[in-house]
Amino acid sequence: MIDAGELIGPRILPSGPPIGQTGGHFDYRPYQSVPTNPGDSQWYWYATGLMAMADGVPDVIKRSREVMRMGATQLKISGGGGVSSVYDPLDVSQYTFEELKAFVEVAETYNTYVASHLFSDAAVQTAIKAGIKSVEHGFLMSRETMEMMKEFDVWLSVQPLLDDEDGFSFDDPTSQQKWIDVTNGTDQTYTLAKEIGVKVAFGTDILFDPRLAERQGAFLAKLQRWYTPFEILKMATSTNAELLALSGPRHPYQQGPLGVIAEGAYADLILVNGNPLENINLLADPHGNFDLIMKDGVIYKTALD
Repeated sequence: MIDAGELIGPRILPSGPPIGQTGGHFDYRPYQSVPTNPGDSQWYWYATGLMAMADGVPDVIKRSREVMRMGATQLKISGGGGVSSVYDPLDVSQYTFEELKAFVEVAETYNTYVASHLFSDAAVQTAIKAGIKSVEHGFLMSRETMEMMKEFDVWLSVQPLLDDEDGFSFDDPTSQQKWIDVTNGTDQTYTLAKEIGVKVAFGTDILFDPRLAERQGAFLAKLQRWYTPFEILKMATSTNAELLALSGPRHPYQQGPLGVIAEGAYADLILVNGNPLENINLLADPHGNFDLIMKDGVIYKTALD
């Protein structure tokens, strides 16, 4: 609807419902939902396509094809434990190698790739060997795993999540502790990735708080702990566009390049009141400092005379 002009919104390369295993990161069903039987109807979140579940290679293949049928540009899966979910400790690896390989094989038949939620060394290394191309988060990885990502040309899509004024709060004390464990690894993740030369994208993972969604620019500015303002701006624009280009012919925006200012590129522009190359903190206040917002040559905001 956005691309057809019926709604105002950003460019979206949708993964569709993320796919996980029983007891995995995308299993938010009530405790009493197992054991299941073949004749059981799908849980509401799965039936409505918010998330998807697959166990075993045949199920993985079917669910992946269903998601691509829905119009996904790439597959998003969970290959390891998560913070907000209650059944999977952070150290747990999810999906066997054969299951992970099946995800990759389906994606390759559609000429696209697999992005996987991952944290730990074991989970990341297995996923890389299976052929996934983007590690989402990865806060608990060692140097050895980072070097493996570099060798296999795997992207790191990561967020500057810290246990600071923007830290997430969870009702479940186990999830809150997992949050602390994960954010304790943020500094090392960025430091090692930059040192080793892993391709890093600016990821966003703000799901639980509408107030935090307004702070995307502030999260971008937090990257100055590890990167120069130029490196930050490049990451959020042309570098992120390079990652999205892995979706190949599934990419919905084929008329020109994204994330660059060049003849023939999409006219997606933001004019900042000030110089973010000197003061990246300007991005933390988009309402006050973004004087013009243009998408595809159409101006959606202007504070210019």
